Amino acid sequence: MDQNQAFVVFDIVRGSLTGEMAFPDVVGRLMEVGVERYHADYSRQEKTFYCANGESLVVTVPYARFPTGGTFSVTKVQEAVRQSQRNEHTYLDFVEKTMAAGCVGYFVQITGRRALYFGRNGESHVELFPSEPVD
Repeated sequence: MDQNQAFVVFDIVRGSLTGEMAFPDVVGRLMEVGVERYHADYSRQEKTFYCANGESLVVTVPYARFPTGGTFSVTKVQEAVRQSQRNEHTYLDFVEKTMAAGCVGYFVQITGRRALYFGRNGESHVELFPSEPVD
């Protein structure tokens, strides 16, 4: 990943954490710089961004130390996702809620227009990107 792409990725991470950028904006900017997918790892407090050319970048993300729920709840993950889609909470609120729902991380497949959320015991849930804004 070249220096310009890396700068944009770091700016996106910062904007997410400060609440300046919502998920649709994040995805749009990542697409602009050639990122096709990323992995948010709550346990390691980092995100790995992957480009189509095989290059990647790992960024430390200082998530607050929210507790991870013991049981993976698809319903609670879905609720947090819908709130994000309606821009009803910040990214850190989303992280706290999905962690409370037993989520330990997720993959966003930008080109595949989906996100895969997973729990510590291998549980998973796939969310497709909405084709229309969510009311």
